Amino acid sequence: MRRPLPWLLLGLVTAGAIGLIALRGPARPQSTADRVHDIASTLRCPVCRDLSVADSPAPLAQQMRDTIAKDLAAGRTPDQIRAEFVASYGESVLLSPPRKGIGLVAWVVPALLLAAGLAIALTIVRRWRAGVSVAGPPADGPRPAVRAADRKLLERELARLDEEEPL
Repeated sequence: MRRPLPWLLLGLVTAGAIGLIALRGPARPQSTADRVHDIASTLRCPVCRDLSVADSPAPLAQQMRDTIAKDLAAGRTPDQIRAEFVASYGESVLLSPPRKGIGLVAWVVPALLLAAGLAIALTIVRRWRAGVSVAGPPADGPRPAVRAADRKLLERELARLDEEEPL
């Protein structure tokens, strides 16, 4: 039987590397146009409602992109620019939900579902390694041992069937 330790270590190293890359996030935009697009892609177009300001062809979205470019040239930070749009249009202008109040549910539930999935997978792997089948006994393999209490019940039922008259 092969030992799964090397494969387990390889999986953990791979998952760790992917996690570090995900935590680092995308590279910072270099040009002003990239910075404008980066900020505009986090804002919802008030006209289109289903597009970001970066993707919307609406004239208002173009004005918002121009405002972002002017604010960046004036030295304002992306958070300050977003706060200005939130003050003008409300929280609904943000494409991502706020990380407070009821919006926190959208951030917490995926993490809880991921943790539950990992717990289920870990339970299945532990049962598999212990030799306990999750789906029941194998169809072609050896049958699991019958417990003493089950054996007595089975013998009693078989004896009762022998006593009954055939139909």
